[in-house]
Amino acid sequence: MTAPGPVPGGTAKLAGHPVARIGFGVMHLGNPEKVSADAAVAILRAAIEAGVNHLDTAQFYGQCNDLIRTALAPYPADLVLVSKVGAVHDATAKPPLVPAQRPAELRAQVEANLAALATDRLGVVNLRRVDAPPGIIATGDQVVNLDDQLAELIALRQEGKLDGIGLSNVSAPQLTQALPAGIACVQNSYSVLDRAAEPVLALCREHAIAWTPFFPLGSAGFASTPKVTDNPTVQAIAAALAATPAQVGLAWQLAHYDNTLLIPGTANLAHLTENLAAGALKLPEDSRTTLDHLAPPTS
Repeated sequence: MTAPGPVPGGTAKLAGHPVARIGFGVMHLGNPEKVSADAAVAILRAAIEAGVNHLDTAQFYGQCNDLIRTALAPYPADLVLVSKVGAVHDATAKPPLVPAQRPAELRAQVEANLAALATDRLGVVNLRRVDAPPGIIATGDQVVNLDDQLAELIALRQEGKLDGIGLSNVSAPQLTQALPAGIACVQNSYSVLDRAAEPVLALCREHAIAWTPFFPLGSAGFASTPKVTDNPTVQAIAAALAATPAQVGLAWQLAHYDNTLLIPGTANLAHLTENLAAGALKLPEDSRTTLDHLAPPTS
């Protein structure tokens, strides 16, 4: 299904698999009230046809895994399916997402992802820690030792149910603690305007770990993650380059670290095309320098 031609953003390795540096995050397709199943299937197929071979999903994203299966199974041989564990959907909760951090719960979530996706192996499973913002926070028996969680994921990897273990929303000390387990990638909130995770990125650089930032363009839902596309400097650089602010924000990410893998999500085909085109945007040195100084890196 993958069309010949330039790979979006070039390629890098993820758990030993070569993937396009611009992938696709499916979370925005999870709400049937906002996007129909037919539209979501069309977007997934368009992404693959454009060269995307890295999909980021989670069973707790609602209908996403079912949509991926409907749109793409049997899967292209080069497609890397990446899922996330550490929480479950609970319609009675506010927000409708609750921590599920205990090792047995992590195993159950991996099995649920495999069943919904109709596959026997995942490229990567990301452990979403919930002991720090943004998002839900673990309390009580959901405050779980990281080593215990990693032991369960290592067992699942040894059983052949996943190729790589990833971490999400972790600190530099937590990543250091996890390194002996063999970490394929890290997902933290990070953008040209939100560089609090710079110490974690520095460790990824040191150990050649893939960096997959979430909220790469910010998020209106959290005050700590300002929207990159609303920034006047980003807008001015975009205008000068005949690009969009989103493309500038994504291109900065790609230029900032060679092992950055982007997973921008959208429920709009035009936005998908726009995001993938960011892989061809080369930022002039003066623009990169200006963007580098928009937010000071946290040390």
